[in-house]
Amino acid sequence: MKIQAAIFDMDGLLLDSERICMDCFLESCRSIGFEADPAIYICCIGSNVERTREILTEGYGESFRYDEVRSLWRRLYLKEVYEKPVPLKLGAKELLQKISHSGVPMGVATSTQYDLALIKLKNAGIFEYFDFVVAGDQVCKSKPDPEIYLTAANKHEVGVEQCIAFEDSENGVRAAYAAGISVIQVPDIVQPTDSLRSLGHTIVGSLCDVEWG
Repeated sequence: MKIQAAIFDMDGLLLDSERICMDCFLESCRSIGFEADPAIYICCIGSNVERTREILTEGYGESFRYDEVRSLWRRLYLKEVYEKPVPLKLGAKELLQKISHSGVPMGVATSTQYDLALIKLKNAGIFEYFDFVVAGDQVCKSKPDPEIYLTAANKHEVGVEQCIAFEDSENGVRAAYAAGISVIQVPDIVQPTDSLRSLGHTIVGSLCDVEWG
């Protein structure tokens, strides 16, 4: 069946922002004297704010000063993404141009909050490629729940079987897969586990490797 709509994750997929976010988190933890295990943080990638709180509090223990860290973390991160464009991932602009020229509409399904997502997309110079943005604060459930992808497919007014999703994280891949959408994964910080690979989705090294048209 011909693809009628493309849905993109944003952080770590289009924007090289996940390392910035993780570095800001680890620095915030160190500033209060806490040495965070990066492996626990990595479980948050692709999740919205509420789910991130749950993962970190559970992983680091109830004594973890989440609100204090969150305040410092957000301040550091916003300084990075408000004052300068987040670098695009390799092949991002070229793929968006190809899909745009083919006439297939595109949308964004990101766990980032809506207002911040718009700023980041505009700063990076790619906002105009998308018909809409569905953000983490516009849905009830975080990735890996399929809600955000079902919402995006509905906005495109096509069936999920007519969509293609582009993701970098395990949470994102599982969300799109659970929605019934074919997925192309471009791993960022974390390589896919054997369990994730068993889903049978397409995995490529970069957006340059995506074949279109």
